[in-house]
Amino acid sequence: MDINIIFKIAAVGIIVSVISQILKHSGREEHAFLASLAGLILVLYWIVPYIYDLFETVKSLFTL
Repeated sequence: MDINIIFKIAAVGIIVSVISQILKHSGREEHAFLASLAGLILVLYWIVPYIYDLFETVKSLFTL
């Protein structure tokens, strides 16, 4: 696993939390929720290939 993916996830988390707080304080809770949801979808898009590789490794491990 590459260490850059961890830094990317942390950066998205920080940016999304700042945007969400700004939107909540300006009275746009719906937009804050959508920003959080967009961040979650982006991170899941990055993580899914690693999860797939993990399942394939576990599957190949038990089918010796």
